[in-house]
Amino acid sequence: MTGAPASWSFGEADAEKMRAVLAGFLRESGARTALVVDRSGQLVATVGEPPAFDPTAFASLTAADFSANDQLARLLGEQEFGTLFHQGERESMYLADVARRVILVVLFDTRTTLGLVKLRARHAVGALDGIFTAMFERDGAGGPRRGMETEFVGEAESEIDKLFGA
Repeated sequence: MTGAPASWSFGEADAEKMRAVLAGFLRESGARTALVVDRSGQLVATVGEPPAFDPTAFASLTAADFSANDQLARLLGEQEFGTLFHQGERESMYLADVARRVILVVLFDTRTTLGLVKLRARHAVGALDGIFTAMFERDGAGGPRRGMETEFVGEAESEIDKLFGA
């Protein structure tokens, strides 16, 4: 743990900047929905088509997925995987790390391509990275927090157990 504060906050101006970046990204990429989830599993923002699922559970599972893949990356000698992609028959999901503390989740279908989503996501991630880095520095919560991730894994496992009735 870095000793950084465990929480951070954002104001209406920060939220508006995020929404503007995400709305532009969706328009340019043809993706349906963009969500921002922090690595503790909290949903920060949703732009585009409202999800047809429980966004709280989805955010927890997304953070768990990213955390699990960080562990897989370390097993392969990588520090982390900065992006993930999950492809379904009709729906796909692209995830990208933002400022090492939040995750951009992009939901898209056959109306666009992975290539276009990845291409446009680079610009969006760069813009979001600047917004979040400024917020973290303002709140004194800069830098990734590995201790929080450990706490998160336990909470995520509990949430997954609840979802699947275990």
